[in-house]
Amino acid sequence: MKVWFAASEAVPLVKSGGLADVVGALPKALSKLGAEVTVLLPKYGAIPREIVERAVFLEHFNITLGWRLQYCGLFEAIEDGVRFLLIDNEYFFHRHYLYGYGEEEIERYAFFNFAVMEVLARSAKDKLPDIIHCHDWQTGLIPMLLRTRYSHYPALRHIRTVFTIHNLQYQGVFSRGKLKDVLSAGDDLFTEDGIEFYGDGNCLKAGLRYADKLTTVSPAYAQEIQTWEYGEKLDGVLRMRSWDLRGIVNGIDTDSYDPMTDPNVKTHYRHSLAKKRSNKLALQREIGFEANAGRPVIGIVSRMVDQKGFDLIAESLPALMEEDLQLVILGSGDSKYEQLFRQAIEWYPGRLYVWFGFNEGFARRIYAGADMFLMPSRFEPCGLSQLISLRYRTVPIVRETGGLRDTIEAYNEFAGTGNGFSFGPATAHDLIFTVKRALSFYRQPPEWEKIVANGAKKDYGWDASAKEYMQLYRELAN
Repeated sequence: MKVWFAASEAVPLVKSGGLADVVGALPKALSKLGAEVTVLLPKYGAIPREIVERAVFLEHFNITLGWRLQYCGLFEAIEDGVRFLLIDNEYFFHRHYLYGYGEEEIERYAFFNFAVMEVLARSAKDKLPDIIHCHDWQTGLIPMLLRTRYSHYPALRHIRTVFTIHNLQYQGVFSRGKLKDVLSAGDDLFTEDGIEFYGDGNCLKAGLRYADKLTTVSPAYAQEIQTWEYGEKLDGVLRMRSWDLRGIVNGIDTDSYDPMTDPNVKTHYRHSLAKKRSNKLALQREIGFEANAGRPVIGIVSRMVDQKGFDLIAESLPALMEEDLQLVILGSGDSKYEQLFRQAIEWYPGRLYVWFGFNEGFARRIYAGADMFLMPSRFEPCGLSQLISLRYRTVPIVRETGGLRDTIEAYNEFAGTGNGFSFGPATAHDLIFTVKRALSFYRQPPEWEKIVANGAKKDYGWDASAKEYMQLYRELAN
């Protein structure tokens, strides 16, 4: 089974969010099951220099993008046992940021999609994949190109496509004129059955329409996006393709996220809450808090946006700060939330700490040092932070949506079951009530140890999910 992944980011090369973790870890799990996996990625300027220097130049060719002829280089890199093919064009990809270039984004990723297709067309027949697994809108044109513009290549006709939705909110919507120019396409593409979207064109819809199978990153999210509330105006398309849509929950790289070996953790541990408290004291000292093992610490590592429930956190903050707790936040996002928390740091000295931006090492010290981890997302396709928290024996507090609903079970003190705390309605009242409930059990050490032990029972690695993907690939290949 030969599988090619096409994605806009992947660890350990380049990362802006959870997509990179998935694309970096899943191929390794699939390889253990016998798949030969290759990941195709833009050759960004942000890729570490040492990785670029190890990469081997394979060939170069030209890509026709609208009326323009663009250079394309192809490099090969082997990292963590995974083969990467890097698509090179310095004008499009040698930039300071991965994303955020407005209408120019369609040129960048249309070029990447065309380049993937050209690599396929130029490959020897015995090197071609059985499956191309595409991720998010940046690769949504590949299934369409395979079934339309490249359909006359006999060698490519056996290839099947899987398209995974990591977050339906980001769809790659661009003006019809821009897409027609970049794709050299006519009006026949911009129909209800094509990529037309309220007068514009939609790259994610291209993946939904033309891929052989669709997946998303949790079973609950697969159901939610077929509703008006969560469907982001594509719920009709998703309901039409519901037979081909499957939810497979993400995992985490348990080798990387391991408190027994993580170099960012002061005291390595597995199940020992005493050793975990040592990391809590170290975290408190690092951020200038009073080092107090008995005072609960709640951690947040997140983008500061409405989707992640920061409107609920902002509304709840005064009530939360009345409790005997410390709150540690790492993230950045909307200016209104950044400004609020810059002011709140002065209001609650020694109680609230915020690191604006992202720091991988500090994130891991939060996972290891916090007692609880707060994720009040308004919607969450899967979520990885709650899985990392469980791995570090930190108890999640989540809203019941998407992957959070699939992975976190509310603690039931009568049955002794559950690995965290959850609430349903997206209100500040329910968030505050649930945090207070968690704090009440934290003050009962036997109960708290039971909750932590429940969270440690399940393996949140990629093995089970990789088997589901392999089964899907086999169904398609057959």
